[in-house]
Amino acid sequence: MLDYAALAALAAVIREGNFERAAAALHVTPSAVSQRIRALEERVGCALVVRDQPCRATDAGRRLCQHVDRVRLLEQELQGALPALAPEGTARVTLPIAVNADSLATWFAPAVADFAASAPVLLDLAVDDQDHTTDWLRSGAVLAAVTGSSRPATGCNSRPLGAMRYIAAASPAFVARYFTNGDGRGVGAGSLAQAPCLVFNAKDELQARWVRRLCHRDVDMPRHTVPSTQAFVTAALAGMGWGMQPQALIARQLQEGALVPLLPDAPLDVPLYWQQARAASGVLDALSRVVLAAAAGALLPT
Repeated sequence: MLDYAALAALAAVIREGNFERAAAALHVTPSAVSQRIRALEERVGCALVVRDQPCRATDAGRRLCQHVDRVRLLEQELQGALPALAPEGTARVTLPIAVNADSLATWFAPAVADFAASAPVLLDLAVDDQDHTTDWLRSGAVLAAVTGSSRPATGCNSRPLGAMRYIAAASPAFVARYFTNGDGRGVGAGSLAQAPCLVFNAKDELQARWVRRLCHRDVDMPRHTVPSTQAFVTAALAGMGWGMQPQALIARQLQEGALVPLLPDAPLDVPLYWQQARAASGVLDALSRVVLAAAAGALLPT
């Protein structure tokens, strides 16, 4: 039989990124977490955790993390069918999900909030770039993800959600300074090489992707890093730089003229997909239906 206390410790370390935070989440000492994982590694005969910053799962560790998350979902459903098995009080299962920040700030949060209000779950949302959320699935840290990849991770299904439209936007003063200053440059490789752009983090390729499509080559651009969706908008409004903004998030600012497109007819549509572990779970399937329905009403068809 598997030691599920040890499996819970393993899953917590991978999800939290280190032993100290995992111990706090489990209400035990870091030494206890370390001992449980060491015993589990001795049992299976291989390393389960790459002790790095943050900690990462090995292939074997990833499979065990996926297993324990699926077991928790199945236990939750069994308790619903057989209430006598349920612990006292409200029993909720943690459902780990990865999502890109722009989806979370627009259409995703309202959808999962309604789901969480009615389902016996606690959502554990990890935020990452849409081109990297599948890494969370591969590591075993999450059971589902909003991702930019149509290719399903191992053991997962992939379904299209639609496309999120982005607008290259900046304040009117910023556009006047860098793109319409009377010398006829407009928006091109030369002006873009001088105008600071905004990026969410080192993984954010949206600005570079838009410029590459426009100029048919890479352009070395000065960059401000602003790792917050709301602050990204605020920085653009303040004239700090231009950036690819979700159209749904800046609709009011565009209408009022506080932000203007660099090129009015050059949006960037980014296809998104919903990937979920192929677990026999009614809870996960119900969440998927909610996410797909919300995306159908908020995203562009692809």
